[in-house]
Amino acid sequence: MSSIRLKKSIAKNGVTIYVPGSKSESNRALIINALCSEPGEIKNLASARDTQTMQRLLKQSGDHYDVLDAGTTMRFLTAFLSITRKNTEITGTQRMQQRPIGILVEALRAIGVEIDYMKKDGFPPLHIIGLKNQKTSDIKVSGKTSSQYISALLMIAPSLPLGLTIELEDGLVSKPYVEMTLALMDHFGAKVNTSQTGYKIAPQQYIFNPFSVESDWSGVSYWYSFFKLSDLQELKLPGFRRRSFQGDKVIADLMNSFGVETNYQEDGILLTRKNEELPETIDFIDCPDLAQTMAVVCAGIGHRCNFTGLQTLKIKETDRVMALKTELQKIGADFVESEEKWTVIPPEKSISEFEVIRFHTYEDHRMAMAFAPLCLKTSIEFDDSEVVDKSYPTFWEDLLSITAEASK
Repeated sequence: MSSIRLKKSIAKNGVTIYVPGSKSESNRALIINALCSEPGEIKNLASARDTQTMQRLLKQSGDHYDVLDAGTTMRFLTAFLSITRKNTEITGTQRMQQRPIGILVEALRAIGVEIDYMKKDGFPPLHIIGLKNQKTSDIKVSGKTSSQYISALLMIAPSLPLGLTIELEDGLVSKPYVEMTLALMDHFGAKVNTSQTGYKIAPQQYIFNPFSVESDWSGVSYWYSFFKLSDLQELKLPGFRRRSFQGDKVIADLMNSFGVETNYQEDGILLTRKNEELPETIDFIDCPDLAQTMAVVCAGIGHRCNFTGLQTLKIKETDRVMALKTELQKIGADFVESEEKWTVIPPEKSISEFEVIRFHTYEDHRMAMAFAPLCLKTSIEFDDSEVVDKSYPTFWEDLLSITAEASK
């Protein structure tokens, strides 16, 4: 683990940033492709470590699967292995073994999958014996904790002998990610009947259909933040589509209120400036991965703002609520929680008055990238430069191409 220091910088004009392919799209497409009768090639796959881990594990023939710190891979692969392999074990890092998976395991058990916890009930590692006989095609699942449980079940549903009907309990967080899953299933020929209470999927075969992954809207959120905090008048970002499967495309709408306009072009988007109408409250229930980005934007421009819908942030790569509060305090800001509302309290003095701010990343890629645009305000340092490999391996190179100097 090596640190990285970014000197206070001025953004350069005329630089184009090429954001990698979407990790969320890539990992879903890889699972569905592996379930196709004749798999094909998925183009523009994410360069993220999570996606590389998914590719590697789908190709391996052994019985021990280590997802490292990839939460999406853990959840999707648990469901995949349950219906495609026998007697496998799946594990991950120490932090991964602290992230809950009980809702998915209980749903798989209800279907008929034999699966056991190897250490602590409700958490990885898991011993997956597999599916012998499907007990039922009707299950009830809570959608309150993580939409990835629902996506994992949806993707294997067409391959189950009896299909699957999923009744949602407690609503659904991060709904756009489930909609992405449904859109990709449809692309590969699987039909899903959607109702107000859940989903019904008949037994059917996925058919490969050529697919190219769009650039990552979660990853581009850091460039929206960078643009807002800079003096740039425009910034070109190729690879994005107006019609996108990705829920984090909502960053374009969020940042529109902050005075950043998204102009769609044939080969991507162009950011320009407009008048801002700063919101008092932002609801992140459908886009929790954008919360860190927006918290830093608010602190960076001195805007007090209320955040809601952050219930899932405490079970991510780290407790992101705690991490945000701790790191924002280093710039004189705060992140105050009260009755399921979190308020960004902006700093009382200018961030530029700090000489060097040293941020901790908590082994969380989004903590590093969310705070990185503050190099436009003052010199900053991160304790772990490699943490961005999880989703955006070329992030530091892209940042240096549009700013100034760094040292590791």
